[in-house]
Formats: sequence, structure tokens, C-alpha cells
Amino acid sequence: MILTSMIAVAALQAAAAPQLAGQWDGVLSVGGQSLRIVLRVDAAGAAVVDSPDQGANGIPAVGPTLEGGVVRFSVPAVHAAFEGALSADGRSITGALTQGGTAMPVVLIRTADTASVAGPSRPQTPAAPFPYRSEDVTFANAPAGIRLAGTLTLPPGDGPFPAAILITGSGAQDRDETIFDHKPFLVWADALTRRGVAVLRYDDRGVGGSGGGTPAETTADFATDAAAAMAYLRTRLEIDGRRIGLIGHSEGGLIAPMVAQAGGEPAWIVMLAGTAVPGGDILVEQQRRLATAAGLSPAQVEGGNARQRALMDAIARNRDDPAAAERETVALLVAEGMQEAQAKEAVRPIVSAWYRWFVSHDPAPALAAVHVPMLAIYGGKDLQVPADQNAPVLARLQPAAGIVVLPQLNHLMQTAETGAPAEYATIEETIAPEVLRTVVDWVAARSGL
Repeated sequence: MILTSMIAVAALQAAAAPQLAGQWDGVLSVGGQSLRIVLRVDAAGAAVVDSPDQGANGIPAVGPTLEGGVVRFSVPAVHAAFEGALSADGRSITGALTQGGTAMPVVLIRTADTASVAGPSRPQTPAAPFPYRSEDVTFANAPAGIRLAGTLTLPPGDGPFPAAILITGSGAQDRDETIFDHKPFLVWADALTRRGVAVLRYDDRGVGGSGGGTPAETTADFATDAAAAMAYLRTRLEIDGRRIGLIGHSEGGLIAPMVAQAGGEPAWIVMLAGTAVPGGDILVEQQRRLATAAGLSPAQVEGGNARQRALMDAIARNRDDPAAAERETVALLVAEGMQEAQAKEAVRPIVSAWYRWFVSHDPAPALAAVHVPMLAIYGGKDLQVPADQNAPVLARLQPAAGIVVLPQLNHLMQTAETGAPAEYATIEETIAPEVLRTVVDWVAARSGL
């Protein structure tokens, strides 16, 4: 999600491995320091990763998978991937965690047969009993040949109700957009449904009960999932098909106008940290701000930023040619002194279909084509989709839109100190109350409530 950076590690495609259920502990050596890493796998094979020394818990993982004795999983939120060999007794996995082009050896030891590490305090997470109905649903994206699974919450009564569809940010997200044990989409669904708005939230492709999840999928494909969600809601007698809106976070904010441009006819759109400039520009500026926040020297920041710009330009030039994109990006890194094998591993995520599409896509035409009410919320401390980069462009494209910049918020819409991703896990607040009030009041007003 995250949301998180827009950089996503390609999803793993082998079968899930519930036989790996339990807790696996290891220690990474990073810059001369030792950092604990914990992999927690539930009975169904779903997994999260903890970094206890960094105060980060519950980071969603894609995988793990087990194929031919090799265990693999990725952690899109932190751009990391693991590959290792399972021991004959099934008690250890010897391999390496790759992050940012650097491979760090690690041995994961099974320390418990069931995952049981307690998560951090998340006081905003709604808890039963609820004053509304909740129903697990599935719906088809027929052109894609997949079904998606989600949860529909319905206010008391018969309806027909206005409705909102929640669209997640980048990476493999579940229906709650779970990140660091925060469940922002559960919080949104609860707040909106209590106000009288039905809410549909669904697992991304390849996550939970949803099909798909292949390396060839891009944001354009995910937009068809949101359109399928709208079509499904219009079959429900409890829903007023003329009052269905879209709420997208990060990449979801990019998707919502695409659905409208393609004829989805939403009643309104809310963008939470949605992009208004080309993806390559987002990633270049993101890299600069994250590097600055991490304390790198000005020379290091500018050097890294020049490299990022060159890589993004190479990706954009070769949007439809992954082999050429790999050749050019590997050549750039080799010219800076990286070994070719290491360079090939480093560029693997950025030459994926999703990444090439995102880098080269300009959201301006879809945004300009929107002719329904629009609200955009940006965080003044967002280092991933900076407000001062995107809000002015959106204002030119959509002069009638309501654009709100809240100075203290980060990319997750939390009240933050610095806005750096390292804070996401340490902040107990899932969504700033001001954001909840602003969006819920705006949606209710446009829904006739």
C-alpha cells in the first residue's frame, strides 16, 4: 500500500504454503548493526513480517511459497524479497533478503508452530458489535476472467443506500488495506456505514479470496476491477446505482478517474494522496524526499536523484519492451560500478509490467475528463505523493474540485512528526480524525444524507 512507496516487488506466483505456518525468526546484518526479522505465517498460508528493532509489525507479505524446497516471499511495502532453502527437518530456511539491490544473508529459524507475536496498539480499529450489517461477497471481472472477494457493509434498513467503493494503494493489499497492523479501509468502512453509506472493499488480485495476481497486470487492469465492483453494486437491490462513488488511496486515487473516463459513471470521487503528475516524476521526487529524510548528505541526495531520473527515463522510453528496459537500466548501474549480476537483480522489480506502466503514465487526461464532484486530500508531510507537487497540478486540471492540504499528515493520512515511512508503524492513529470528518461529511452531503 503501501502505499507506501509506489515501487512494488513483483508478486510471487507459486502456490501458497500453509505448511510453513508458524513464526520464523532471523537476524540481518545491516551497516554493521544487527536487526531482527520475524516472519509470521497463519494456518492458511498468509503472512506478515515484523522488524521489532524498528518498531514495525504486521507488514503484509506476498507469499510465502514453497516450490522444490525453495521458499520465497516478497514485502512490497519495503521493496524487499526473500529466497531461501528449507532444511530437511523443516525447522530452518537459509537464504537472503534482497532490498534496494543489496542481498543480505539470513537464516530464519522456526520458533513456534503458530504465529503469535502480539501487534501494536491500534485504538481506531473497529470492534464488534456493529450497528450495521456486514456481508462477505464475491463478484466477477468477466473480461479478466477472475473473481474478486470483498466485504459489503450495509446500514440498517432496506435502502436503497448510497455506496462507496474503496480502492487500495500500490502493492498487494487486502480488503482492509492492512499495513503495520493498521486497517485503514476497515476504519473508513465503519465510519461511512455508520453515516448511512454502504461500503464495498475488496482484496486486490492474488490476495485473500481474489483471483489473478500475475506479473503481467498493471494499474490499467486494476481499474477494470474497480469498474467490476461498481457493476456488481448496481445489481444489489439495497444499493442506489445512481449514488455510487469511489474513494481511492494513493494508486487507488489514480484509478478512480480512470474508471470515470472509461464510462463507469461514479456519482463522485475522493482521492486520498492521489497522483496528478506522471509516475516517473512521482518516483524521482519521492526518492529525493525520502533520501533527505533519511539524513543523506546533499551530494548523496543529488547523486541518487540523478540516478533515479536516468532509470525512470530509461523505463519510460521502453514502456512496451521489457528486454530493452532491462538492458538500459542494467547498463546504467554497471556504469556506476555495480556488478552485472547484482544490477540485473536490482532492476528486476522496476522492469516489471506494473512499474513500466506506472512510470510512463500521465494521469492528466483522465483527471481532466472527470465531470463529477471531486474531493482530494493531501498530507503536507507526505514524502511519497508530495502535496506541493500534485495539488497545484490537480487544481489546474480540475478547478471545481475541493482540494484540501492538511499540513501535519503523512501518506497514510496519519498525524505525523516527519512524514517518513519509518513512522508509519510507530503512530497509533490509523487515520487522522480531521480526515475522517472531512471525507465522511463531504460524501454524506453528496449522497443526500
